[in-house]
Amino acid sequence: MADRNAIFVYSQALEKYPYPPEHPFKTDRAPKTRQIIRSMGWLSGNGRKEVVPRPASRVALKKFHTARYLHALKTASDGQWESDAMSMGIGTPDCPVFPGVYEHAVLAAGATLTGVKAILTGQADAAFNPHGGFHHAHPEKAAGFCYINDAALACQVFTEAGKRVLYLDIDVHNGDGVAAFFYDRRDVMTISFHENPRVLFPGTGFEDEIGQGEGKGFCINVPLPVGTYDLVYLNAFEAIAVPLIKAFNPDVFVFELGADTLAGDPLAHLELTNNTYVEVINHLLRFDKPILMTGGGGYQVDNTARAWALAWSVLCGADNGHDANIGMGGVMLASTDWQGGLRDRELIIPEQQREVVASAVRSTVERLKGLVFPIHGLAV
Repeated sequence: MADRNAIFVYSQALEKYPYPPEHPFKTDRAPKTRQIIRSMGWLSGNGRKEVVPRPASRVALKKFHTARYLHALKTASDGQWESDAMSMGIGTPDCPVFPGVYEHAVLAAGATLTGVKAILTGQADAAFNPHGGFHHAHPEKAAGFCYINDAALACQVFTEAGKRVLYLDIDVHNGDGVAAFFYDRRDVMTISFHENPRVLFPGTGFEDEIGQGEGKGFCINVPLPVGTYDLVYLNAFEAIAVPLIKAFNPDVFVFELGADTLAGDPLAHLELTNNTYVEVINHLLRFDKPILMTGGGGYQVDNTARAWALAWSVLCGADNGHDANIGMGGVMLASTDWQGGLRDRELIIPEQQREVVASAVRSTVERLKGLVFPIHGLAV
């Protein structure tokens, strides 16, 4: 797909519904991303265009969520309270009730489904919804800042169209809501790279969680130690994800690009630069299959917006392998001495940290190979 048709899915209506000011989830990440992309001229031309989504329909939402849950969320959003809402995670500190929470969640999901439709109808080879990636929501439970699981909905709609789906999640938190929904199925392979669940929410995503029944071997979890850096991350990706993707041979990718793996994120402990995202996307592009990309986590707003803008430039074909954005004032770790544009500077990793992290990741890779490679006919 050298000449890719790519759509950037965006609605200014999503800017009307911010989470409470004290909440770590900041919806201004997406407009900041769009501002960068627009300033670079990457919203139009050469097969690129911006598309305004519609809210997801109730019929579409019920492909994943229960009617009972959707009613409770809508009722809470309208200012009424039902006794079982809290048991569904609605109104917790992580998932507070705020004006327009239902409208925000349903429109964000609609944006992701707009990308699905564009890919299924051949109007796009690639789509990006920076307002999406709410991978922690379950059919009847809000969790981890997530109310409507647009990523799982996207996978489900693709499967209903007869597509084999590779769901790749590189958010720092395990993509538990998606993995659980497809845990006993083999039409969707879920691969999640995330920080060690012993130290980070949601506490799932260990190596031995590989699916069950028909889905055994189709749920892949790659837990990473604190301090994981670019080189060792990419080594793990190339050792685990690339051969499994080849073996699975998907028709389409759904890609959750959480930017909370970046060094300096206040809610996590990995030390990646956004250059890793470029390499991951380039790996996916080599498979020459459609890619639906969403946002996700990312709690240092400026770093997240810059990372997503860079990711879009690669996805849509605007990136030429060189950072032409020198002088834009990119900031890494909130340090204003870095004027390198969208790409982060290389981080210096102490030798002891390199050795400890590399050893832990090698052990994880070897264990995963032993657990899942034979299922797919791959050599350990």
